[in-house]
Order: sequence, then C-alpha cells, then structure tokens
Amino acid sequence: MIGTTALGATLRTGATLLWKSAKAQARSYGQRGDIRGVYPPIATPFTCTEDVDFEKLVENVQKYGKMPLRGLVVQGSNGEFPYLTVEERVEVVRRVRQVLPKDKLVMAGSGCESTRATVQMTEQMARAGADAVLVVTPCFYRGRMDSRALVHHYTQVADSSPVPVVLYNVPANTGLDIPVDAVVTLSQHPNIVGLKESGGDVTRIALIVHKTRSQDFQVLAGSAGFLVAAYAVGAVGGVCALANVLGRQVCQLEELCLSGRWREARELQYRLIEPNNAVTRKFGVAALKQAMEWFGYHGGECRAPLRPLSEAEAQQLREDFSSNGWL
Repeated sequence: MIGTTALGATLRTGATLLWKSAKAQARSYGQRGDIRGVYPPIATPFTCTEDVDFEKLVENVQKYGKMPLRGLVVQGSNGEFPYLTVEERVEVVRRVRQVLPKDKLVMAGSGCESTRATVQMTEQMARAGADAVLVVTPCFYRGRMDSRALVHHYTQVADSSPVPVVLYNVPANTGLDIPVDAVVTLSQHPNIVGLKESGGDVTRIALIVHKTRSQDFQVLAGSAGFLVAAYAVGAVGGVCALANVLGRQVCQLEELCLSGRWREARELQYRLIEPNNAVTRKFGVAALKQAMEWFGYHGGECRAPLRPLSEAEAQQLREDFSSNGWL
C-alpha cells in the first residue's frame, strides 16, 4: 500500500509528465503552433443597410491571399466584432477560411466578456475553420480583472480550446493591461502559444519576451507603428491594421527586420507611422475603411454607433498618406 507522501509524489510526477506531454503535443502542431509573421486584422464590410457584405469580404480576402502575409486575423477589433451577433462572427470566419489559401492561417477573435461565452465562441470558431483563436481580455468589470481573474479565465479557455490560443492585450480599448506576471504564468500552458501586444510599450514587450523565452512563447506587435522596435527586442511578427491597406509594405518591413537591414527598416518605418496612427488611434475603423477604398479594397460602411469620417477628417487622413508618399 502506498503511503500518503509517496502517493502525493507519484501524483505530482504523473501530473508533470502529463503536462510535458501536452506541451510537446501542442508544439508539434507545426505551422498551427508557430504564429510568426504579419497579419492584417481584417475589416468587416457592411452594406448601406449595415448587413455584412459577404461578397465584398470574399473579394478582399482573395486579394490578401496573394500577398506574403502569414494569415489573417478575423473578428479582431478592426472587424467591429462587438457589433456583430454570434452567428455573424462565426459565419465571417467560415467564409474567410473557405476562400483563403490553406497555407495561410486564420486567427479568429473569440473573446467575450464571460469565460463560459468565450469557451463556447472558441469552440465555434474552431469548427468554422480557425487555426488559432485570439482572445481579448474581458474588461467590463476591469477593476476586478487582476492576475488571478485573468489567469483563471485564460486557463479555462485554453484547457477546452481545440486550437491554440493567443492572448490579446489592447489597453486602448479595454482600459487594462494583462499583468506581466499573468502573461508569464499563462505562457506555461501547453495550448497558449503567444500574445498580441497592442499597448505600444516596447520595454514591456522586451520584458515579456525575456521572461517567456524558455516557454517557446511568441509575441506579436499589435501595430505597424512600432513594428521595427518590437522586432528589435524579440517579437516575431505583427497584427497590423495598416496591413489592410499597405500589406506588401508591412511585409517588406518585416523582411528588412528579419534580414538585419535595420537602416532601411527604419526609413520605411518612419513613412508608416503617420498613416498607421491615422487608421488606428486618431480616427479608428472608419479611417481604415476609407483608406481601403482608396487603395482598391472594399471598406464599406461602419455599423452604428460608429460613424463615417467627416469631410475634414477624410482630408486629414488623405494628407497622412500622401505626405508620406503613399497616395
């Protein structure tokens, strides 16, 4: 008969072996577990009656599929996901997966406010064809979203997810940062493969890369505006709104960084900062959709309560692109 102490040790050893086995299995996904590269967080085109325009969506995806992008983020912040129904969110992902070449990844936004809803949405996104899910921090009760709450939330989601999970930190929208200690803890989970970091704090990115390097955990910059800086401290790619418009240029920036051509990378980065800021923090989704129209894509309408740009805003947006040589 095994004593209590021996039994405890046996159970701990067994749990450790199981954890390591699960970790190895998750890393054996190959491309599914490796998220490095550039992704546009694609917009959701709407008709003049604010219905999802699936025909225009497909045309956009077909164009993106011909670029050297790693894949697409679908139903991220630029996809206006908070304004879509559950059915719409899932159907958009399904349509994208049908059209996008199979060698390109679909990373689907599955974050909801409750853990239960996020688990359910994650399972639906996987069934719709997502290769990985991007899970934004729940934030309505942000005052209680400390490390304990967030670690519990993401662990529950990752435990049940059929596909790898990517953490999504976007304090400009949520009003909170995932604490670094929580990221480090979650990086040890076998089904959590990385983080999209949109806060723009390069020292935070560097610290996360440093503290998670033993876990084969990957960090993606959440904006083209600080992509060079993020690569310099160990990020492996970016989810960049500007890539919806200047996809080839953002991919070129990635290639310059990877090949160590830092002087050329800096010069290109400088020219991308103002247009990137214009379609993100300055004017947001409406500006992104307007710029897409100028560059031959289908931006379409925004869904209310988002409003289109004013004439003055559109003029400023055009100036931000033209003064940097893009229009």
